[in-house]
Amino acid sequence: MEAGGKVVVLTGAGISAESGVPTFRDADGLWEGHRVEDVATPEAYAHQPHVVHRFYDARRAALTTVEPNPAHHALARLEEVLGDDLLVVTQNVDDLHERAGSLRVHHMHGHLRSAWCQSCGARTVWHDDLAHGPACPSCGEPALRPDIVWFGEIPHGMDLIEEALAEATLFVSIGTSSMVYPAAGFVRAARLLGARTLELNLDRSAASSVFDETRHGPASLLVPAWVEELLAASRA
Repeated sequence: MEAGGKVVVLTGAGISAESGVPTFRDADGLWEGHRVEDVATPEAYAHQPHVVHRFYDARRAALTTVEPNPAHHALARLEEVLGDDLLVVTQNVDDLHERAGSLRVHHMHGHLRSAWCQSCGARTVWHDDLAHGPACPSCGEPALRPDIVWFGEIPHGMDLIEEALAEATLFVSIGTSSMVYPAAGFVRAARLLGARTLELNLDRSAASSVFDETRHGPASLLVPAWVEELLAASRA
């Protein structure tokens, strides 16, 4: 893979699975034992907010039990060299990229360690539970919800992502099924805009045939190897 230009990396559940973060949905269609419509839609939150809050409180607490793996660290190392020429767009709501040292990370589906006030609109870094209805630090109202993009809501910063794809010379997808839009369309957009495309995934995905190149295996092995390859090319 040639060096040079701007790189956009899309990461999905597969990159964090090796750290012990459960993947998005199990084979039986459940999300950690819950139906998606019961915990990940605005309608679910309106009808049973305590159930939704308890679900995300548990996921937020679980972040303290996991650590970044070599794939996260490799991307942080790549950023040290590329700087602003690298953008990591993640579908994950964990903070493993940041804890590995990455700074240019865009969470298109929100962040577990952020709370969004439905009264004043403020977003606050949040590490504790929300189920007990704490007050918003900005306005004092007990109107905080998980700062997560649920089904039926628009992902964060689509304009930023589209601009990055337009400038990219290389688009890399890591650990994602490439089945859920809009992220599933990124590889096609990148190719149409002239970028080379690479998939690093445990197995073939629904979009593998669209990529210029695919490599299959654990992210903790594939990503460090690819990063070293790219850095070696940049030094040549």
